[in-house]
Amino acid sequence: MAEQYIMTKKGYDEAVEKLKYLQTVKRQEIVERIAEARSHGDLSENAEYDAARNEQAANEGEIAELDYKIKNAVIQEETGDTTSVHVGSKVKVYDLELEEEEVYEITGTLEANAMENKISNESPVGAALLRHKVGETVKVAAPDGEYKLEIREIF
Repeated sequence: MAEQYIMTKKGYDEAVEKLKYLQTVKRQEIVERIAEARSHGDLSENAEYDAARNEQAANEGEIAELDYKIKNAVIQEETGDTTSVHVGSKVKVYDLELEEEEVYEITGTLEANAMENKISNESPVGAALLRHKVGETVKVAAPDGEYKLEIREIF
């Protein structure tokens, strides 16, 4: 059985758009750079050609991976349920050790973006918060040790 990837509808739509971009626009740009580099002659010592071929391989790998994840996506419907944490929830937590509040959005793995506080349901924090309610304290098993977060608000 194939691995399943949980995504919100928005995240799924963004992944489909990115795949389309990689397959059409970026793929064509790379092909044009390869053609340009070929026109310069000897390919054995052509760094521009080698770089374009490496980029082509990376792009094709990203296309294959994204395509696989989209085909095995499970869309998590946004319910508006704020009784417990689930994929799609925004959660205000209080770190008992650092004495700081933080807001996280729980997403699927493809949508995660630490710079935007979008954390994967499979990350240590995301997994610890899932299915818990306001007022509960959860233990997060992080690589550098365990810490506790108190759930203050779900929205």
